[in-house]
Amino acid sequence: MPHGVAHQLIASHLVEGEMTPGEEIALRIDQTLTQDATGTLVMQELEAMDLDRVKTEVSVQYVDHNLLQADEKNAEDHAYLRSACRRFGLWYSKAGNGVSHPTHMQRFGKPGKTMIGSDSHTPACGSLGMLAIGVGGLEVALAITGKPLSIRMPEVWGVELTGELPPWCSAKDVILEMLRRHGTKGGTNRIIEYHGPGLEKLTAMDRHVIANMGAELGATTTVFPADDEVRRFLAGEGREEDFSELVAEEGTEYDVTESIDLSQIEPLIAQPSSPGNVVPVSEVVGTPVGQVVIGSSANPGLRDFAITARIVDGRQTHHGVSFDINPTSRPILADLTRWGGTTSLISAGARIHQSGCMGCIGMGQAPAPGTNSLRTFPRNFPGRSGGGADDKVWLCSPETAAASALRGEITDPRVLAEELDLKWDGLNLPEPTVIPGMLEEPPPAEEARHEELVKGPNISGLPEFDPFPDSFELPVLLAVGDDISTDDISPAGAEALPFRSNIPELARFAFIRIDPDYPANAEEIKDSTGHAIVGGANYGQGSSREHAAICPRYLGLRVVIAESFARIHWQNLANFGILALEFTGEGDREKIAQGATLSFSDVHQQLQNGTEVTGQVDGQELTFRHSLSDRQVQMVLDGGLIRQLAEQES
Repeated sequence: MPHGVAHQLIASHLVEGEMTPGEEIALRIDQTLTQDATGTLVMQELEAMDLDRVKTEVSVQYVDHNLLQADEKNAEDHAYLRSACRRFGLWYSKAGNGVSHPTHMQRFGKPGKTMIGSDSHTPACGSLGMLAIGVGGLEVALAITGKPLSIRMPEVWGVELTGELPPWCSAKDVILEMLRRHGTKGGTNRIIEYHGPGLEKLTAMDRHVIANMGAELGATTTVFPADDEVRRFLAGEGREEDFSELVAEEGTEYDVTESIDLSQIEPLIAQPSSPGNVVPVSEVVGTPVGQVVIGSSANPGLRDFAITARIVDGRQTHHGVSFDINPTSRPILADLTRWGGTTSLISAGARIHQSGCMGCIGMGQAPAPGTNSLRTFPRNFPGRSGGGADDKVWLCSPETAAASALRGEITDPRVLAEELDLKWDGLNLPEPTVIPGMLEEPPPAEEARHEELVKGPNISGLPEFDPFPDSFELPVLLAVGDDISTDDISPAGAEALPFRSNIPELARFAFIRIDPDYPANAEEIKDSTGHAIVGGANYGQGSSREHAAICPRYLGLRVVIAESFARIHWQNLANFGILALEFTGEGDREKIAQGATLSFSDVHQQLQNGTEVTGQVDGQELTFRHSLSDRQVQMVLDGGLIRQLAEQES
């Protein structure tokens, strides 16, 4: 049977299992990516595993999230991360080098390779013909030690692209079209594979935009073929020798099929407060705008900044608009400056910020209350901007963002182009800049063994967790609705992020946007009964941060019952010994209110004997289901993966 790109990648790295959707498989991992907001835990986990030297082909630690050094905490993390990279053998990218995903794509991305990263937007490297998957930090740590990645085999969703994008539309509108059609759950348990003649006009960085936000569809990952465009991209980065062709075989059939005629794409925008809340820009023109931010891993390419500069060149952005530019890497900023775009942006009223995630993770650039903020970012969950739970963040293309910055209101870039007589004649971008030595290569193994880990007072150790009890009675401390994100559980932003390497301190922020009393209430009973949480559909969507599992577990969380779970968070719960259960009966969700009491008996046997677990809610019997493999069941019962590994070593 002919295979597509996804199946070829999986087959060439399959260690265990069969490529049948829903079955657990194990994959050999070639590369890993960590960033500073999640990487500190990964390094602590490597310490706990007593690692000597990385076993992957390439592992890289980026500093791109915690960049605002308002006090010493972020700087402490950076020093610790660099020392851990030197000790264990990882490459290190210091603050200001750039956002991890486009920087990795430029320097290390390689067709035919597998990669996992402790960041949900890791699939962006699928733009180069890689199988790149976002996971929890503990799974990255295991891969660094040479262990395979265990996942459930996804379906493969083939999306055929035909036609060519019209002027003033771009790749962001393509992925927004996918979100308009399918929402934030449409890609669950699927790999999206793009193919077809429409790819010819999409650059590698255009594909990055689409692959990056496949995470917002809930997809396991997104893959593109490694074709002539990928060859051209790698040649521009001075790495043509890393190219190898990888395309779908003729006659490939997909589990799910779809088609998009690119010529029919129009400017789209995601309204507050979900990436899936997409409408045509033409439906919301005239909405006042107070902030426009260009950048992030979702629109990282030189063309994204250059088209913005072209639109605002020789003009002044609206006086009521804060116009912010987040360059995604040093080389891209250098190229934009050589091309002349930096001067155009500054002259038009832009503020140029550090190369990094910045406002995308709530590190600065928080909008004023009640102000509409247009961003080329991947997410607009409530409160993620740092501007409060009632923020009004919209997601759009650079073209729409730039046009709106000029007018001070949401503007269709096609209409603006006609009004200003802007001609679409290409951008004539320069060849990419390659900065030698920008990333720090690890020292040789013998030298690395003499490296001392640098730990400031904000670097704590990993908490120790006990095994899962066989019988217990728990209060429900929280009952929440659908689409609870990991930002809701463990917030980002300048206040909380500096504590990412200090679990006891970070736990004080758990769920505070939903219930400010949750941390204190959980702390009070964590050593006696512990507690449970009840949720709706798509619980744990968004970022891969395992802090959203480990902080509530530190506060005594033992069970989460929801209608459904986002893939990465579901895995993170199991990794830290939290039992994830799903409702089986219609209306069962409404039977468990906040303050209810859950009781379970013989849980170990129930989990080991099947997929159903029966318990009582205030005396009423209810049956739930779980989706854990036998391996994961034992991991939960042992109290989580770290404890399990420690027991095996002893």
